[in-house]
Amino acid sequence: MSGSSSVLRRLTRSVGRALALGALLLVLGLSLAACGETASGLTGRYLDDTQTVAQALQQTLAGAADAPDQTRARALINDYVALYRPNASVNGLGSFTTMQTALNALAGHYANYANRPVPDALRQRIEKELQQAERNATRGA
Repeated sequence: MSGSSSVLRRLTRSVGRALALGALLLVLGLSLAACGETASGLTGRYLDDTQTVAQALQQTLAGAADAPDQTRARALINDYVALYRPNASVNGLGSFTTMQTALNALAGHYANYANRPVPDALRQRIEKELQQAERNATRGA
């Protein structure tokens, strides 16, 4: 009996070590993933990301040849909002509120009228809001 309990203790200890190592690797992996860029290229630096997203969406609205397509624009919008909406230090800023208004308008159009171009009035409003959000973010507001 003592031989089997010794084996059981060693087995339990080995499983415990393996679980601890797995948990450590998971935490390290998540930490490193949080430090890097997102799939859409967002860095986690609010000013840089706001400028990047605003400029990319302005290119998309202008129909530039190298502009992101609608699918990429939607992914960029989703990643930006998912990254900054829960961030209390950012979501109270006027630049974020203005940016979110523009993003919601464009995302709503893409969701409801995916096969139609953005109407001129909506495009102009979104472009104006993106420019304003970019200016405000640069000012720190």
